[in-house]
Amino acid sequence: MSKIEEMAKELGEALGRTEEYQAFKRAAEAVDEDRELAEIKNAIQSLEAELMASLRAGQEPSDEEKDKYEQLARDLQSRPQYQRLVASQANFDKVLQRVNETISRGIEEGSRGRIILPS
Repeated sequence: MSKIEEMAKELGEALGRTEEYQAFKRAAEAVDEDRELAEIKNAIQSLEAELMASLRAGQEPSDEEKDKYEQLARDLQSRPQYQRLVASQANFDKVLQRVNETISRGIEEGSRGRIILPS
């Protein structure tokens, strides 16, 4: 394994130990274990497949189908477990964004150096 890959693995392990990732992981597990949420998610996925099939066939979905989809989406989004998942994912995404910005700055600084390291 190259030095860069080792460093990437260490970064991944460190990210996995962050409180933000642990909160996201717990929220995702809670959503997966919630039967009502699973039923709502399955209903949404099924309806999405039907709507996509209609659109591919050149047919506009009915108002009833649109209303049903919107109601299911509202129901899903109103659930505290789902809200925790979305919030924890947003928090972890912020961590990843800061990491990516830091990596980008490092690349910029590293590209100015005269020494080329083997990969």
